[in-house]
Amino acid sequence: MNDRGRKWKRFKAAAAVLGVVLLAGAAGVTVHLYRQRKAQEAEIAARQHSLEEPEQFLAENVIEYGGKKYRRNSYVKAILCIGVDRSGLGEKTTTGFGGQSDGLFLLAQDTARNTVKILMIPRDTMTRITLTDLSGNVLGKDVQHLTLAYAYGDGRELSCEYTEEAVSELLGGLTIDHYMAVDTDSISVLNDGVGGVTVTIEEPGLATRDPELKLGETVTLKGKQAETFVRYRDIHQDNTALFRMDRHQQYMEGFFAALKTKAAEDDSILIRLLDSIQDHMVTDMQKDQYLKAALDVLNTQQLGSGDFYTLPGSGVTTARYDEFYVDQEAMIPVILDLFYREIE
Repeated sequence: MNDRGRKWKRFKAAAAVLGVVLLAGAAGVTVHLYRQRKAQEAEIAARQHSLEEPEQFLAENVIEYGGKKYRRNSYVKAILCIGVDRSGLGEKTTTGFGGQSDGLFLLAQDTARNTVKILMIPRDTMTRITLTDLSGNVLGKDVQHLTLAYAYGDGRELSCEYTEEAVSELLGGLTIDHYMAVDTDSISVLNDGVGGVTVTIEEPGLATRDPELKLGETVTLKGKQAETFVRYRDIHQDNTALFRMDRHQQYMEGFFAALKTKAAEDDSILIRLLDSIQDHMVTDMQKDQYLKAALDVLNTQQLGSGDFYTLPGSGVTTARYDEFYVDQEAMIPVILDLFYREIE
């Protein structure tokens, strides 16, 4: 056998060995992925077993609870406000690229009394959401983090609708009248539009993002500082998204206080602010509807702690993620207080 023949034989032998190694490696990866998938399926099954589907009795116009009858207050509108963790909501996206809902707030707008109350909903709430494939085809529902409901849509209206549907089901079938989603850019636009928002820094970690945000300091937030204050969370600590909601409340109280001050000097401030975020929001409301909602917030005597509610429940930490589980029994009186009225 000549040299060329021997080289070719050695090449084939080496190729065969390499092929065996690659096949073994692929088999190992396949087994690993299979085991990982089965573990995830078992985890999902365990969650579904432990998390019963919420009873949808709040979908009814008249309900009985605690020996009393309640009717949905038609004057109180439920408006779901969604803070999306991406910049720009102008164009639709494919599944998984539209961002997640980093902040969720349900406004109870009393159109008769011209007041607003706010129900804060933890983003890590575990509930049933709609799942889709990468082409947007609906696969069904599964118990997942509520924040992901937005990600399975188109980054615009469909994402809002999936989130609205998930929140409605979570809240016992409560009808949600409207939604409004805003992107991260809107935070600094609105913040600077009222001349900045004054807050007190109560967490040491904020200074790692901005040295001016020192623990114990009172700061008037400008520009991107507002986004940092609202969105910062230490991912190395447990349940920081849950504790961050205290910061959300402080910021909203400060924002509306600043807005009231501005409005006393300039009665067109609200219109200008809303016009300034037109390219940063998605809503199913007409302009006159969300302007009325904003006016009702402005007309609330003083937006304070009594106007904020937090969905009752408990936060837990798993090997992978933080999770929040709603206390369904404790939730019902909160929803009745916000959206229903007692009848004879």
